Formats: sequence, C-alpha cells, structure tokens
Amino acid sequence: MWQELGIAFCLMLVLEGILPFLYPRRWRGALTQLLQLPDRQLRLMGLASMLLGTTLLYLLH
Repeated sequence: MWQELGIAFCLMLVLEGILPFLYPRRWRGALTQLLQLPDRQLRLMGLASMLLGTTLLYLLH
C-alpha cells in the first residue's frame, strides 16, 4: 500500500508541474485570481475536487 501511495504522490507532483512548466505566465495569473477568492469559495472548490476525485477513483476501481 505504501508503494501505491508513493506512486500516487509522485504522479500528483508531475501533473501539478505541467501547467507552470508549459504556461508560467498564465499559471501565475490564475494563481493571482485564486488569491483574491474568498475562503468559502476556495473551500467549496476544494470539496468539489475531493468529491470528484473520490467518485472517479471509486468508478475506476
């Protein structure tokens, strides 16, 4: 199980690095916009992301 978690973490880092590598200016602009969002909206986006990821993981497994 620890090996799978390590692989998942490494894959997450690769995927997270794609946009800043390919489009650094656009990524910086998107990050600036995210910094201006209220906490409630960021929490809702985080919740939606977690639920979508959990659902997709369940469907694929």
